[in-house]
Amino acid sequence: MYHLTKCKPKCVSLVALFLLISISCIPVAYTQQSRTTKKLTTPQGVRLLKNKSFDDSIQARREILELYKDLRLTDVLDAMDLIGLQDIGLMNKNIRPLWRDVEKFSHRIVGFAITVRHVPTDVRVGQNSFPDLEGFKKFKAEQYRRAPDAWLAVAKPGDVAVIDAGGIPECGFIGSNNSLGWAEKGVIGVVTNGGARDTDEIIKVKKIAVYCKNGYSSRGVRPGRLIAESYNFPINCSGVLVYPGDLVVADGDGVLVVPRRRALEVGKIARKIHVGDEKSRAKRFKRLGIPLDETVIVE
Repeated sequence: MYHLTKCKPKCVSLVALFLLISISCIPVAYTQQSRTTKKLTTPQGVRLLKNKSFDDSIQARREILELYKDLRLTDVLDAMDLIGLQDIGLMNKNIRPLWRDVEKFSHRIVGFAITVRHVPTDVRVGQNSFPDLEGFKKFKAEQYRRAPDAWLAVAKPGDVAVIDAGGIPECGFIGSNNSLGWAEKGVIGVVTNGGARDTDEIIKVKKIAVYCKNGYSSRGVRPGRLIAESYNFPINCSGVLVYPGDLVVADGDGVLVVPRRRALEVGKIARKIHVGDEKSRAKRFKRLGIPLDETVIVE
């Protein structure tokens, strides 16, 4: 009896210690197990607005471009009115040409839309974020890879890049260098609800027409400001729904987007309006003593 009494506290202590160790280990083991078996979820997005099908053969493109040659935005807008598409496709008047050529009208655009969408970046850098300049250069290179001109891979001669800048006010993703690369691919113009940078050089060489918000410069680079989200899907650019392949008409009066399926119908009506106006103005030129030029038709 004495032996049992003496051993009891020791046994109880050992049991308690064992239980304490066992209990303390449970959360650790459970946590480790939960970490190894954690299931990650990637939301599956659905695009409700589908792209539209159309004839994009060389012959079809050539026919449309020839029909719209020298047409003014107002001619096309009047034609859109006549088929019940009043102001549909007409971008906000703050989308203006970065430069104008009133001699040869080389700033005018008639081409097919490649739609591009950007979104605001999800990273930021602040003062003293990097220990040295090389650190920032590495960051800049990494972020440029998140905002490439990936759409250029599908560009064809006669295309127009229509770019949603994602509401970023100070990011000129159109510059003097890359815009020349776009021109080399046959891209004839850019329309964006953002801005451009290096505008003096873009205006000087006039190799690609640029229509942007207020015809102004937005000066920063892409890294730390925006990333590329998609291209060749429907986008909103300055209040207009633009589908890939839609026809873009732009001049000193602004930018108009014609639905691709209605392009021939609208173009034929607009051509008649344009010819009638040129004939009428030719008569007024004569009466006013204005030298006749290529903008009028003499009968």
